[in-house]
Amino acid sequence: MPKASELKRGMVVELANEPYVVKDIEIRNPSSRGAATLYKVRFNHLKNKQKRDESLKGEDFLKGIDCERKLVQYSYQDGNSYVFMDNDSFEQYAIDAEAIENELDYISEGLNSIVAVLLEQQLVAIELPAAVSLEIVETTPGIKGATAAARTKPATLSTGLEVQVPEYIENGEIIRINTATGKFMSRA
Repeated sequence: MPKASELKRGMVVELANEPYVVKDIEIRNPSSRGAATLYKVRFNHLKNKQKRDESLKGEDFLKGIDCERKLVQYSYQDGNSYVFMDNDSFEQYAIDAEAIENELDYISEGLNSIVAVLLEQQLVAIELPAAVSLEIVETTPGIKGATAAARTKPATLSTGLEVQVPEYIENGEIIRINTATGKFMSRA
């Protein structure tokens, strides 16, 4: 039984005897002394996709649901669905783009190390690796000798994600992006 303070995106919990997946978490630290930290959590119902917002205290307990977790690889997009393949059994699972809209900017062809969250053999959520490598398709030219300065510039990646990168990074380079924060980490 996870506490509200232990929730992460993609976790599946039970609310009012129904399965919900955690879509977004906003942490609010109160300014007054002795007040508890509040967690504003957006849940999506796994079956009918209804949204539900809850404000929870850090020590509130939620009932976890046992879900099967499998290591999968992104295969292809089929209309509005994204298809992932189990690395061991080669079984394929599809999920609507709406269910994984926050993760789409990090998914590129052949991406491995994705954890599929399955409930009753249905793909309900995915958990991305901590960092992914993506190619820069558009950025301003690098400036010679810019390594000493900590200035950044915008760069558009192959998935359409826009991030701030150091000035010395060029078009066509592969960089690592933190999937939790969406920030540049290093060259790949």
